[in-house]
Amino acid sequence: MKVLGFEFLRRRTIEAREAAQRLRALNVFPGASAEDLLAIAKAGRLISTPAGWSLMVEKTPADKSYVLLEGSASVQKDHRELATIEPGELVGELALLHHKLRSATVVATSPLHVLHFTRDAVEKLVDEVQVFREAVERNAVAHSRRDSEQIV
Repeated sequence: MKVLGFEFLRRRTIEAREAAQRLRALNVFPGASAEDLLAIAKAGRLISTPAGWSLMVEKTPADKSYVLLEGSASVQKDHRELATIEPGELVGELALLHHKLRSATVVATSPLHVLHFTRDAVEKLVDEVQVFREAVERNAVAHSRRDSEQIV
């Protein structure tokens, strides 16, 4: 008879190792050690979505963040495409950390494989894993730059 708890932990460990390998291959967190990548992967959950699925919707509360591992997604505001997200990009973390409503909708333009993070996981990673915090800071600068370029 298998112990269900042990089987679950075994699958989660395998899943975390696979996610860490994908993060390394995509160079999502430059300079990350194997331990950093495993900590990030363990904090998240691998999920897949079909094309057309909304990962987040504009003007709704922020409760999750993602790293795209495979596929692409469209970032839209007021039904206008602002950007395309490709594998290796972190999305949704800024509204989550700042307790803001989503500023855009993100829709899968192809089937996606993503690493999903809860609010608690993102907050913990920002506090404890320097390369994750640095990635969030780079995104904040990039978003700020993009937003200022769109002001007419």
